[in-house]
Order: sequence, then C-alpha cells, then structure tokens
Amino acid sequence: MIDVQTIATTSLGDRSYLAHDGRTALVIDPQRDVDRVLARADQLGVQITHVAETHIHNDYVSGGLELAARTGATYLVDARDHVGFDRTAARDGDDIVVGAMRLRPLATPGHTHHHLSYALADESGVVRAVFTGGSMLYGTTGRTDLVSPADTVELTHAQYHSVRRLVDELPADAVVYPTHGFGSFCSATPPSEEASTVGDQRTMNPALTQDEEAFVDTLIAGLGAYPAYYARMGPTNAAGPAPIDLSTPEPVEPGELRGRLAAGIAAGHWVVDLRERTAFAAGHLVGSLSFELAQPFVTYLGWLLPDDAELTLIGESAGQVADARRDLARIGIDRLAGAATGPLGSLADGAPQASYRVSDFAGLLARDPAAVTVVDTRTEIERAGGGVAGSLHIPLHELLARRDEIPDGEVWIHCGSGYRASVAASLLATEPGRDRELIVIDDDWPHAADAGLAIAYDQTPALAR
Repeated sequence: MIDVQTIATTSLGDRSYLAHDGRTALVIDPQRDVDRVLARADQLGVQITHVAETHIHNDYVSGGLELAARTGATYLVDARDHVGFDRTAARDGDDIVVGAMRLRPLATPGHTHHHLSYALADESGVVRAVFTGGSMLYGTTGRTDLVSPADTVELTHAQYHSVRRLVDELPADAVVYPTHGFGSFCSATPPSEEASTVGDQRTMNPALTQDEEAFVDTLIAGLGAYPAYYARMGPTNAAGPAPIDLSTPEPVEPGELRGRLAAGIAAGHWVVDLRERTAFAAGHLVGSLSFELAQPFVTYLGWLLPDDAELTLIGESAGQVADARRDLARIGIDRLAGAATGPLGSLADGAPQASYRVSDFAGLLARDPAAVTVVDTRTEIERAGGGVAGSLHIPLHELLARRDEIPDGEVWIHCGSGYRASVAASLLATEPGRDRELIVIDDDWPHAADAGLAIAYDQTPALAR
C-alpha cells in the first residue's frame, strides 16, 4: 500500500509530497519550511528515509538539504548537477528501495537540463505514482526558459520528448503528482485540473496532442515575464540553502517607523503594510506600501523588492507578521529590518496618514474618458486577451521604471482582481512632486466587459460610454 500526502504551498503555486508505506516515507521537493513535513510525518507515525529533488528549483528555496540533515535521510539529487553539498547521486534507471516501495528516477529534461521524474512502485513492482516536478503537469508542462534564453528552444524540444517518455513507459493508471502548476510561474500555462493520471494526460496534454513543432512554437509564444527573484533561487539551491529562520522580527517603535517612512523607498526603506487592501486604501501611513497578506503576496513583493532594500512589515498581529516571514523565507528573503504591529492609530505617533478611493469597473464607466487616465497593471499575456480601450498598459513589475509615463490628474488603476492595482497605487503614491488622484479598481477583470467598457486588442482613444 502506498499513500501519498500532498503538502501544498498555495502562495507559490507549488506542492511537495510525502509518500509512505505505513512505516517508511519518501519526501519529494520539500519547501524550505520543513517543519510542516516533519509534523505530517509525526502525525502519520512514519520515518522519513529518503528526500528527492526533481530538479534545482527556480521558484523557491529548497528544504531538501535541511530535511535530510534533520532526519538522517538519503538526499537524492541528479548526479549531473554541480552542487555545494553532499548528496546521493540519482541517475536515470536507478532502483532505489524505500521500505516496501521502489523508486526509479527517469531523466525528463525540459524544465531544466538535469530534470528527473520519479516513478514509485509498490512492493509488487507496479508503478502507482509518478512525481513529475516541472515536466508533465496537469494539461500543460513546465516552462522552458528559466535556465537561459539561449537554451529555450532546445529545452522545449526536450520537454516534448520527456512527457512522451513518461506516457510510453508508465501505466495509464499511475497517478501524476507535479510540483508546479498551481499558480506558479514555472508552469507554461495554467493547469487544467486538480488531479490526473498518466492515461488522462494522453488526451489533454499539449505535448501529447500536438506535433513537436506545433508544441514548441505554441509553448515559446506563450512564455511571459516571470519574477525577478527566480534568478537567485537556482544558485542558492545549488550552493546549499541555510536552514530557515522563522524567528520573530525585531519590534519597531513608532518613532523609528516614522523615520523609515519619511526616508521612503528612494532611500531603500520599504515599509510594507500587510492589511487587507481596502483597509489600506481607507487609511494608511504615508509612505507605506500595500501588499496584502494573501496568495499573491510573496510573488509580487519578491518580484519588486530590491536586493539591498531594508524591509519593515506592518501587521495587525504578531501572527500575521509570522505568516509573512514564513512566506518570504521560502524565496530566500531572510533579512528583515523589523516589524510593527497593532492598530494603525497606535503606530502613527504623529506620522501623516492618507487614503484613496476604491471603485469597480462600473464606476470607471461613469467617468469622462477624456478626464481620466486608466492604467492596466496586468502582464503582457493577460493584456493580449484585451484591455480597456485607451488605457495605458504598464505591467506591475515595470511600474517603478515607467511611472513617469503616468500623468498627473485622476488615475484609475486596475489588474485582474485588484491586488496588483493596490500595490501599484501605493507605489505611485510615494513618488514625490506629483499631483495624482489615485483610484483603485478592486474588481475582477471579466466585469469590465459586463460593465459595458470597450475591450480593445490595441490602443484606441477612448472608453465606451
């Protein structure tokens, strides 16, 4: 009997797995906060004897090295990877005994050059599961441009053949357990479902339903921007990550907080408010930035935060700050300048406060198009599906470099749901010498068409009335 437990990290769109036979356990692609894995193993009463990486990850700091050290487990990493720590070299076709289970690495390059999938068989030798990492996902595959632009075409062809190898060599009823594909930018496109088998993928995975050239052309054409912090993850994981630090950040007193806010992001002080975005809009400390502690939090803060910035958190409670710290540590942001918690009034201590309006797409329709600027902070891929006619398209990750393009006056900001629009408004509010009235559209993008706004596929001069 094999039982596979999923340990999801929804904030990054990834899943780790703990597979066991009732006594012995194997962990695949653990996140850095390994306390979650250890707690699950304790709950199940199983011993972790093996930890395996499908690849050197680009979107999070791995917990594999620490988990193996804390449990004494064998740490399996592809033999071809150059790493700065001791590991057990895993090779294509190895037969690895894990209690009553047997594990077979399968070379599946594409997401990276040295990517492995792992077929897991029961004591009778029947493959029950395959852990596919960033290879075969649910109705899609892992993206192929994270190693190097020069390698993207080669890796995309390799990805095509890797998915086909899995389907050719594994039984149709083997359950597929990918690491990526649940909101991670490591996925080439969003996944089609929440569970799948090898047989299911025959009819829905583009690597299996398209010819090779069509697959390669389509995948590459659909690749968009990905978070800047990805560039740091691979080297960190190859060198050997330090154990996670989840200690409580140093408290920041109101006077010190006021000084950091006054210095602002131009001086490298990022004071991030974790409260719900509409609460931030209703009242916040001047100079603070809105990064609501919700699913997109760590992706977008990690994307925008400069490497040398001093990061201070404002939270409603110590628990909220602790959750943010855990999320940040997962992508290697360990150094925090401190945190301030409690009601906003108690933190202000004389510091100025500000607010801005929140509306929806129907509210935008009621405005004179000649009197407002509409800023679309979605990605290029989202924008390709249409945008508000006459709007200025500046993806959120480009905003700080391009904010001079946004004129003074009444500025309406939208994204796909309101999260990025709130971040953008808070960043724009820190720009000195500007006279803008900022309005955040806290609304889902499909409601734009429902409200009667003109949706254009190119830049046209005005909103429909």
